[in-house]
Amino acid sequence: MVNITLVEEFVLVGFPQLHELAMVFYTIVLLMYLLSFLGNALIIFIVIMEPMLHTPMYFFLLNFSLAEICSTSAEIPKMLTNIISGKNTICFSCCVAQFFTVFAMGGVEFLMLSIMSFDRYMAICKPLIYKMVMTNQFIFQLALVAWIAGFLIVFSQSVVIWTFPYCRDNVIDHFFCDVGPVLKLACADTTLIELIGLIYGATFMWGSLGLSLVSYTHIVAAIIRISSATGRTKAFLTCASHLTVLIIFYTADMIMYLRPSTHGDIQLNKVISLVRTSFVPMLNPFIYTIRNSEFKTALDKTMRWMVVF
Repeated sequence: MVNITLVEEFVLVGFPQLHELAMVFYTIVLLMYLLSFLGNALIIFIVIMEPMLHTPMYFFLLNFSLAEICSTSAEIPKMLTNIISGKNTICFSCCVAQFFTVFAMGGVEFLMLSIMSFDRYMAICKPLIYKMVMTNQFIFQLALVAWIAGFLIVFSQSVVIWTFPYCRDNVIDHFFCDVGPVLKLACADTTLIELIGLIYGATFMWGSLGLSLVSYTHIVAAIIRISSATGRTKAFLTCASHLTVLIIFYTADMIMYLRPSTHGDIQLNKVISLVRTSFVPMLNPFIYTIRNSEFKTALDKTMRWMVVF
């Protein structure tokens, strides 16, 4: 037996190359985070307050926005705190908790996007039985499955990462506790857990993407068959926002995680992660609402009610 010192905290490197631009970077990321948080919080508030939005589509959007808030809040505030304080450390348990939250919420978001695709398929391709199938009980069960599955798929990996001994360098070359940079510091063979994570990620991402693509294949075919140009435009606009978010999410995450977690360009991963966790969540509320007349009507109605109240 050899005496070793186990790591009790990690150092998050972040973006040290910014130097004198650190405060500019801090301000930009802070503004994007606030816009993301407020935009998604506004969606949740309006959907809850306005009865006309108590439909399956907006219920799933509410859940998606809640997962977005949890995911970005697990990463961005810690990074901003490190920049402003100059102290880049994070405790070991906090690191595992951050990893678990970020990836669990990512799983919830992927499943919620697939469920939202199925909802649009039912609304456009099966309108006569839509209300019979998409009952309140059924949509609640779908959302519950997404949340439970998102947590379970990451829980086992988090437990393994928690139990690994970390006795080498404690410097994580990232702005949050991403799985690859953390596993590089483990004093153990991480090949098996990386392989399992890769299989989980590929199955999860490709499976949920496949379900979404099947739904949209049927949706596009149904839209083409609509005789009215106005009807086709309305149906297309209903799905365009969701399809845009779908493409952005899957493209970014597949680039980062569909390979062994300790491989790849870490600098590229950091940039993509930053875009994925700050810029994209800021855009999502605008993508989902700016062309949505129902939401804008509900927002105007709620704002008028609040002013009068």
